[in-house]
Order: sequence, then structure tokens, then C-alpha cells
Amino acid sequence: MVQARRELIVRVVAVVLLMLAGTLATVSLAPTGRALESRTVPAFETTTITVATRNSRTRFHVEVAISPQQRIRGLQHRTSLADDAGMLFLFAPPERVAMWMKDTLIALDIIFVAADGRVVGIHENAEPLSLAPIRSPEAVRAVLEVNAGTARRLGLRNGDRLWHPLFQQPVDAPALPLGE
Repeated sequence: MVQARRELIVRVVAVVLLMLAGTLATVSLAPTGRALESRTVPAFETTTITVATRNSRTRFHVEVAISPQQRIRGLQHRTSLADDAGMLFLFAPPERVAMWMKDTLIALDIIFVAADGRVVGIHENAEPLSLAPIRSPEAVRAVLEVNAGTARRLGLRNGDRLWHPLFQQPVDAPALPLGE
């Protein structure tokens, strides 16, 4: 149990450091004033999160998109996604965001998450390859993308929670043991 907590702390620290690195990244300008092609997108860190609904708790193994380049790339060009997989897009500080499905080949559910881990919006079955913006209903700390149909299968609703040390849990929230 102690070893598992240490590993979790190391992962959280790594994610925070990557967030800082992404924030400090700069874009070079070409002589014409247009941005050069985006730099190589770093590999995604991974972590496990728990989605807690009124009736269940489900773990997902997610890739974490922190830098602007990673958030642009997202799940583009993927032909499949495991049932227990997804991508977590992080925003620091929380902000209103708009997602799109450019070059994304699989239908997704897009879940908007507040800083405390509460689900504040769900867009089910986002259309592959669409450039239409999918907007958060308010400022969010994260966006979770999972296979289309997952939100319905879990019975996910606004007010349900994502559990992970990245989210500030309110004092009155029921504790979820790290080992679950």
C-alpha cells in the first residue's frame, strides 16, 4: 500500500512538471511572421482515474494531454480505443474550452470536468472528423474523452465525479481509497 502511494505521488509530480514544461514552451516565428510548424509532440504520460457515478466506480487508463501541442493532437488518427482507455486534457488554470474532432477517426463521448472533479457537461457521440466546436458549459480543469456510448453505459450525469489527485476534492466529498 505504501509503495502504491509512493508510485502515485511520483506520477502526480511528473504530470505537474510536464504541465509546467508545456506552459513554458515557446513558439518560434518564421521571417514572414507565421508560426513555424509545430515542434515534435512529446509522448503522453499515462495515469489511472476513477469515474464515480451514483451506482458504480469505473477505472480508466488515460493518456494525459498537457501541452498545447498534445491537446491539439489528442486522439487524432487513432482507429480504436480500449473500453477502459481515454485521454484526459488538462487546463491550468481552469478555462472555458472548445473541443473538436479534426482528424479523429472514432466517435467519442466528451466529458467536461470542474477543478474539484465534478462532471459539469457531457457531449455524447461526437462526430468523427467534424470541425464543429464542442464547448464546455463553464470553465473546466479537464476534459475526458472516452469511446462513444461510455457515458450512457455508466449512467454518467452532471454532478458525478472523476477521482484523481489532480482534482481538488471538496471537504464534504466521500473519500475514495487509493487502492480501489
